[in-house]
Amino acid sequence: MNFTRISPSQAKDMIGNGAQVADIRDPVSYSNGHIPGASALSNENLQHFLESADPDHPLIVVCYHGHSSQGAASFLVNHGFEQVYSMDGGFEEWRTLFPADIATGNS
Repeated sequence: MNFTRISPSQAKDMIGNGAQVADIRDPVSYSNGHIPGASALSNENLQHFLESADPDHPLIVVCYHGHSSQGAASFLVNHGFEQVYSMDGGFEEWRTLFPADIATGNS
C-alpha cells in the first residue's frame, strides 16, 4: 500500500467530506496560517497523533510545497493509515487558490 498525490482542489473536496489533515510545517508557519481543522504534526506530538487519529479515515498530509509531505505520507502508511494523501503544491498553493480558507492560531 502507498499514498496518493492529490491536488489542492481534490484535497478541498475531501476535507469537505471529513478527511483528516496533518500539517507538518514548523509551528510558526502553522500558527501564521493553515487549512482549517488541520492538526499540526511534528516529532514532538507524533506518538500522540498516531494514537489519536483514525487510521481508517482519509488523511491528507500538507507541507510547504508538496515535497516533504510525500515522505511523511509514506511514513504514515507504514504506521497503519489506510488512505493517505500528499497534497501537491503544499500550503503555499492552497494559500494562492483558497485565500479565504485559511485559519490562524494554534487550532
